[in-house]
Amino acid sequence: MLSKSWHLSVIPALLLMLSPALSSAQVNVTVSVAPPELPVYDQPPLPGDGYIWSPGYWAWGDDIQDYYWVPGTWVEAPQPGYLWTPGYWAANGAVFVWNAGYWGPQVGFYGGVNYGFGYGGRGYEGGYWQGGHLFYNRAAVNIGSVHVTNVYNKTIVNNVSVTRVSFNGGNGGVRAEPTAAEAAAARGPHVEATAAQRQQVETARGNPELRAASNHGHPAIAATPRAGNFSNPVPARNAAAPARNAAAGAERPAAGAERPAPQPRLSTPRPTPAANASPRENPSPRENPTPRENPAPQTRAAPASPPRQAAPPRPATPVEPGREPEHTQAPKPAPKPQARPAPKPPEHPEHPAEHPEEHEHH
Repeated sequence: MLSKSWHLSVIPALLLMLSPALSSAQVNVTVSVAPPELPVYDQPPLPGDGYIWSPGYWAWGDDIQDYYWVPGTWVEAPQPGYLWTPGYWAANGAVFVWNAGYWGPQVGFYGGVNYGFGYGGRGYEGGYWQGGHLFYNRAAVNIGSVHVTNVYNKTIVNNVSVTRVSFNGGNGGVRAEPTAAEAAAARGPHVEATAAQRQQVETARGNPELRAASNHGHPAIAATPRAGNFSNPVPARNAAAPARNAAAGAERPAAGAERPAPQPRLSTPRPTPAANASPRENPSPRENPTPRENPAPQTRAAPASPPRQAAPPRPATPVEPGREPEHTQAPKPAPKPQARPAPKPPEHPEHPAEHPEEHEHH
């Protein structure tokens, strides 16, 4: 029973005899877990005449116990007339076997895997050799701004699998068998990967960002302009960039450190209101927090409402202007009540009382 941990196993010699596709090509390693799907990325422009595209693929690292992405790249052919046959993974029972790529006069079988950019599963439609020169198909190759006269246009049918399956056979793999011509190409003379291609593999293996456990199938370096040159790489779509995220994370704490800084600054001017050394800068924050918020509660706490209750008599103010002079005159007629103490009238009645008496005497 296979465990979830990936392991490397040595392939018995009998395994090579099980399939002509496996026995016809160089076999490197087997893994108990299927490789990830192929990422989607753009092809860098052609660097010059004589370069052939070597598509990217998932390789296995025994030392890291993980798949890692070998970026697609442009590489010079080892000799005129040779084309590149990509390597591929093939399911064999419960394991996945890697079949290494090679150079040869004909493109052999690469598992029917659609690597794109002319490698649609059968042969190579990105160009061909003629008269010692490589002719490029604009429909499959990114010519860019390089000056190349040996070009042509041939429409190709791009049957890109939605799942981007990266292995042949097994459960969910590509269903393809080598043709007679492809089997003959595998048995014919061919050359292993060039030194530049091997350098591409070693550089990819040493980059943690290219491991499947880190990029989850979306490598930040999906393609490079030349083999062994990782400058100006092309990222995969939705590529994870842990280095950029780490840098962004480093900037975020810095921004967070600046945010708490203004808080102590706000607290410092408050205990120092008497300091007139910086009145021009502090008055605005002092006026904003304290006077604007405090006057409102002061007005609310202020029993201004009782004077407002006295305001109801104010509606009688239109009447009061007439009454006010009366009230003002009312204190003035106060001498009139002083005239009241004029008991003088009783004195006058005394005299009339006396007069009647006098009449009586008469």
